[in-house]
Amino acid sequence: MLEPKARRQSNLIYWASGIVSICGIIFEVLFGALGSYILGDGVKQYTLTISLFLTGMGVGASLSEKVLKNLIITFIYIEFFVALIGGFSSFLMFGMTAFSPPGSDALFLYLITFTVGALTGVELPILIRKANSIGVSLNRSTARVLFSDYAGGLIGGLLFVFLLRPQFGMVKTAFFVGCINLGVALVVLWLFRKEIKHIIVHAIIGSCIAVLLLFGLLFGEEMAFSFEQKLYKDPIIHMEESRYQKIIITKNQEDTRLYLNGGLQFSSIDEYRYHELLVHPVMAHAKSHDQVLILGGGDGIAAKELLKYDDLGHITLVDLDPAVIDLANEHPDLLALNDASLKNDKITVINDDAFEYLRESTTWFDVIIIDLPDPNDESLNKLYTQEFYSLARNHLLPDGAMMVQATSPVFAREVYWTISKTIETTGMYIENFHVDVPSFGNWGFVMASREPIHTSTLDITVPTRFLTNDLIEAATVFGQDEDNHIQQADGNAKSWEANTLIDPILIQLYENAWKNY
Repeated sequence: MLEPKARRQSNLIYWASGIVSICGIIFEVLFGALGSYILGDGVKQYTLTISLFLTGMGVGASLSEKVLKNLIITFIYIEFFVALIGGFSSFLMFGMTAFSPPGSDALFLYLITFTVGALTGVELPILIRKANSIGVSLNRSTARVLFSDYAGGLIGGLLFVFLLRPQFGMVKTAFFVGCINLGVALVVLWLFRKEIKHIIVHAIIGSCIAVLLLFGLLFGEEMAFSFEQKLYKDPIIHMEESRYQKIIITKNQEDTRLYLNGGLQFSSIDEYRYHELLVHPVMAHAKSHDQVLILGGGDGIAAKELLKYDDLGHITLVDLDPAVIDLANEHPDLLALNDASLKNDKITVINDDAFEYLRESTTWFDVIIIDLPDPNDESLNKLYTQEFYSLARNHLLPDGAMMVQATSPVFAREVYWTISKTIETTGMYIENFHVDVPSFGNWGFVMASREPIHTSTLDITVPTRFLTNDLIEAATVFGQDEDNHIQQADGNAKSWEANTLIDPILIQLYENAWKNY
């Protein structure tokens, strides 16, 4: 039976282990989110950061066996370091991205991840050893500290996903969690003060770290914003981090641009070139316009083009992120571009995953327009698979047509033709298009239909700024450096394969294609 003092100390150790575990898992997933946002390929970055963090914990646990004395003060200084390094991690990451040579930001992130993981790995063995030293049996101290650790991990993950990231963003979250780590250290310092020498010195050091973290919590996001501004050509006029992505709008004179997770979605100067080719050829091919489905297109610009048709029946627009829809309906620059299209009575907006919508919907459509972000991670890759396009085909009326944005045949030639091949394997007829969009470069689209597509008969009947009937046919002609005839090193022509859920070849193709741009 433990004495009251020993019981209080052991309870404090269990609480401390739970809280630092919550902080540890938050830092772990935060580093993954930072890598995904800044470096791209979310699955790769989460895999690397989790692996490095766990490896660091293993190294830290191994090193902890050398800590046999001064357990409490060692734990306190580990928390000091975790608070300082983890707290400033996001802030410094944005700074590295803005000012350092390419690739150094990735190295910095991986080093930070390993370091915080190693410090976290030292903590638990020390706490177990301390609990054992005050009279708790080894089995009991190990079980309780590990229980607090694992339970804390679950709580930390839930807090990050549902509270910290959407409410605080990545910079404030890091400083806030660093403050919690520091708070644990200072509480332990106070409650074990009789065992610690030079307590005033330690308290002063902790107080200095507290001042730095509080300064970062209050002003770090504003300073990181100035770092991030350097990543964009034009001044940022709106920035928010929704549940799904980081949304940024820039503006320079008449040029308004929308970025999602750093990827350019459109420029107001030339978006009409993109959206006219996305919308009007497929509308010209479809026999009826009663039911139209847009997957993506939350900015409302594709919907604006569709509303030019007098015989348009109804548009269903499916976009995952309600924050993008809200911006399209409220931001004056976007409203000026989309003519408040999403407020039209002919449009129903549904916030849902496009794959899930197609799987559950029973509606058939005359026209399907797929205007989704590029396939740079697993969650987006599934929207460029044979399974996804098969679902879309199954919602297409026999005399209907579908148009898909399919990235650039110049910058990402293999990606474009893989998407084209994937759509073709669903049994539909296809036609390939591309157009020069100055802000994007040369951009590609794939039209698909159950019926053969004859571009020479397509007739645009609504006003346009760029696209003409003659240009529709011209848009099907590809140069030698962008067509689907690629000769391999062995002299044989490349055979295109379909992208599937089981074999997601598009992700690696995309990463390889865009790494030089």
